[in-house]
Amino acid sequence: MKTSRRTFLKAAGAVSAAACVGAETLFARTLHMPIGLQLYSVRELLAKDFDGTLVKLKEAGIQDTEAAGYYDRSAAEFKKSLSNAGLTITSTHHPLGALLGHEEELIEYAHNLGLEYIVCPGLRHRDPNVRGELKLDDYRWACGELNRIGEMVKKAGMTFGYHNHRAEFEKEDGVVYYDEMLKLCDPKLVVFEMDCGWVYAAGVDPVTYLKKSPQRFPLLHMKDMVVEPDGVVHSPVMGKGKLNIPSILRAATGLKHYYIEQEEFIHIEPIEAVHEDAEYMKHVQY
Repeated sequence: MKTSRRTFLKAAGAVSAAACVGAETLFARTLHMPIGLQLYSVRELLAKDFDGTLVKLKEAGIQDTEAAGYYDRSAAEFKKSLSNAGLTITSTHHPLGALLGHEEELIEYAHNLGLEYIVCPGLRHRDPNVRGELKLDDYRWACGELNRIGEMVKKAGMTFGYHNHRAEFEKEDGVVYYDEMLKLCDPKLVVFEMDCGWVYAAGVDPVTYLKKSPQRFPLLHMKDMVVEPDGVVHSPVMGKGKLNIPSILRAATGLKHYYIEQEEFIHIEPIEAVHEDAEYMKHVQY
C-alpha cells in the first residue's frame, strides 16, 4: 500500500510527540527540598497556641518555615519553639513601611534567628501621607530604598528580597511596575521571591519571568489559585487550582527555597489543608 509523504510525516510527527511525552514522564523528578510554609497561612492558630501549632505543622509534613510576625517573642524564644517542634526557619517578611526607621533592629533580630533571607512583601508611597494605589514614581523611589536596605542586609551576612502581589503587574505609561523593579533593583543586593499565585491572578504566566532570568528568583511562594469570572480569586489546596505547578518548577532553575502559602481555607481545617499541601509538594513531578 502506498503512503503519501504527507501521511508519512503526520504519522512520524505523532510518534515523535508520543516519544517526547514518554521521555518527559520517564525523566520526571520530585522536588528534593525541605517543604516550607509561610507562617502567615496559620497566623490565627499561632496567635492562640504558638508552640502547639508548630508541632502540628511538623506532623502535617512541614519542615522549613518563613516568618510573618514574631508574636511578641525574642529571637531566642522564637528559634527555640521552632527547634522544639523539629522545624527550621530560613526567611522572614517585613513590609517596607515597617523596615524604614527600624532596619538595624530587624536585621539584628533576623541575624539572631539565623535567617538566610529577609523579604519585603509590600511597598509604600514615597509620600507617606498619600493614599491609594502606588504610582510609577513610588515604585522607582521604593527600588532605591530596597537597594539601600539590601546592602545593609548583605553586610549582615543575609540576602534581601522582594515578594510580589498582583498590583505590581499593572502598567503606567506602558511600563509594567514589576518590570521596572527588575530593572532598577540591583541583582547583587535584591533578589525576588515570586508569589506564583498572585502572578497568575494578575493574568501573567509565572514561567515567562522564571525563564527570562531564573537566577533572580531563588525563592518561590507556592500557592495555587482560581480566578472567578468576576475577578475574585481563591486560594485552594495545592493541585486543586489552575496553576501549572510542574512547568513552574521546571522553569525555576535558580530555586533555593520555596514556601507554601494558603491564604484561605474553604470547607477544610487549616492543618488538614497544610497536610494536603505538603503531600502535594512532596510527590509532585516536574
